[in-house]
Amino acid sequence: MTPPDINNSTREERSAYVTEAWKCLHDCEMCGKCRILRGREAEVLYADYIDGHRPYMEITFEIRNNNY
Repeated sequence: MTPPDINNSTREERSAYVTEAWKCLHDCEMCGKCRILRGREAEVLYADYIDGHRPYMEITFEIRNNNY
């Protein structure tokens, strides 16, 4: 699943992508999403992407490098 490009998508499409990409799979031992987000909401962390200010992958790299 590729994130929608900021220039060719709506805010709603980007928001839906983030919601779907980070939804809980109810299998924490195999998934790891909760560990990456560390109790934070994906919609909050990706607000700049959803609002069209920063690319999805830029934010993802910051989250994974614990700089966010």
